[in-house]
Amino acid sequence: MSGFSFFAAGIMVYIAVFVFIVGMAYQIYGWVKTPRSLVRLGIFPKPKNKGVRFFKLLKDSFIFPHSAEADPWMYTFAILFHFSLAAVLFAHFRMVHEFTPIANALGKEGMEKLGAIAGGTLGIILLVTILFYIFRRFFSPYKDLSVFEDYFIVFLLIVIIGLGDHLRFFAKISASEYRAYFLSVLTFRPYFPEAIAEKGARWVLTMHVFFVNLFVMYFPFSKLTHAIGTFAVNSVRSDV
Repeated sequence: MSGFSFFAAGIMVYIAVFVFIVGMAYQIYGWVKTPRSLVRLGIFPKPKNKGVRFFKLLKDSFIFPHSAEADPWMYTFAILFHFSLAAVLFAHFRMVHEFTPIANALGKEGMEKLGAIAGGTLGIILLVTILFYIFRRFFSPYKDLSVFEDYFIVFLLIVIIGLGDHLRFFAKISASEYRAYFLSVLTFRPYFPEAIAEKGARWVLTMHVFFVNLFVMYFPFSKLTHAIGTFAVNSVRSDV
């Protein structure tokens, strides 16, 4: 690793995780300490029992049907973005350990083909949806309501997704080579294995990790905390 790669893809990862944990702990502590309203804030119709309330909480948190009524186009792209992002993040667990049952069934070449097809498709969907998010902010009423943070978050996501797509489509790096790098970070001995260090794609990987670190550090102090706070909000909305 060069000096910058060692910092961006090594040391900075630990800093980002520390900032994220401390920042989220601070945010959650603030939410817990906020006095509860004496007024019931639930929205009718009232759930029949706790079981119905629980499933309503899940539906509102993961499907958010109210958004579909307000803006169907935004809702469609939001659903595509969130579910594609969840699938991509889950697929990144291959860097920790291979999905053994699937790998045994498909073999190494089959897993690489599956990753290329599924990962490539999801990467394109993510890029298209995030570009939709940025372009719609150039038009009213979104332009009038947008602030710097909105553009900054989307910029970070565009760069992260774009670099990730570059690694997927143009970098000839296998999952096992990525895994070797990631495990080196987990064991506090960050390095790029030879297969990555000798390729120009190492700079793309370095910048990908660098911007992911920025995103992770910024997350607890941004409006993105809705991804976690939405459960508490929807719980209150169902409490009638």
